[in-house]
Amino acid sequence: MNTTNTLKVSIVGGSGYTGGELLRLMLFHPNIELVQVASSSYAGQYVHSVHPNLRKLCTVRFCHPDDLTSVDVLFLCLPHGVSSHEIARYRGLATRILDLSADFRLRSPALYQQWYGEEHAMPEVMSEAVYGLPELHRSEMREATLVSGTGCMATAAILGLAPLYRAGLVDESIPLIVDAKVGSSAAGATPGAGSHHPDRSGAVRSFQPTGHRHSAELIQELGQGNEPLQQQVAFSATAIELVRGILVTAHVYTREQLDERALWRVYREMYQREPFIRIVKERSGVYRYPEP
Repeated sequence: MNTTNTLKVSIVGGSGYTGGELLRLMLFHPNIELVQVASSSYAGQYVHSVHPNLRKLCTVRFCHPDDLTSVDVLFLCLPHGVSSHEIARYRGLATRILDLSADFRLRSPALYQQWYGEEHAMPEVMSEAVYGLPELHRSEMREATLVSGTGCMATAAILGLAPLYRAGLVDESIPLIVDAKVGSSAAGATPGAGSHHPDRSGAVRSFQPTGHRHSAELIQELGQGNEPLQQQVAFSATAIELVRGILVTAHVYTREQLDERALWRVYREMYQREPFIRIVKERSGVYRYPEP
């Protein structure tokens, strides 16, 4: 790996929403040198022709994935199922891989098959991947050679619930209820019948009231140690008229009665040094609760 402060980074699958947002962040990072951005569909075209917000900021052209060269870090922003089939080849190009798809979020092949309805293409690699939520796994991520992305709704739910579970305060005999409302960008850049603007605009649509795959991430990450959560999880997902943003409301019961001050203390102890977490606690006004 590069021994200087600058990391050479390339992105595979840079034409979608995830790749575009990652590009924006990379371009403004002081310790990153963007080397290549790969896309099978747009090879040879300028990146800003697909991401016009990057015009005058990025002069790189998309390359074909077959033309990638070795770098320090490789980001994979590919459709579900692609990374797991190609992971061996990509690991030959970089000492560290960050896969932003769902392919390596789960460590258990059995849990993956239960929630995705198919066997994993590389089950022997799954346990090597670190779930890429720094608030929970920062030290492991620093040393990992393979880091997974995290589900959008799962991230919101886990961050909201983790302090209670890590403190052992939740009564797991009563089901965990998670209600997630999500914007249209969660569906990705390729339009579908449910994400087409004329159908989505002005509408509220429950698209997966039960059985959502992000439930598996809660089961994995809210359990004790490496043991999965044994509590029943009821997870519902609703599409609302937003582009960006997620609002998750989660309901649990505690083992014992807690006053409000004790509850806030649990959250402050876990998140007071976290740069991406803001605890919203206002007693008056319109903005008393978190908003997307």
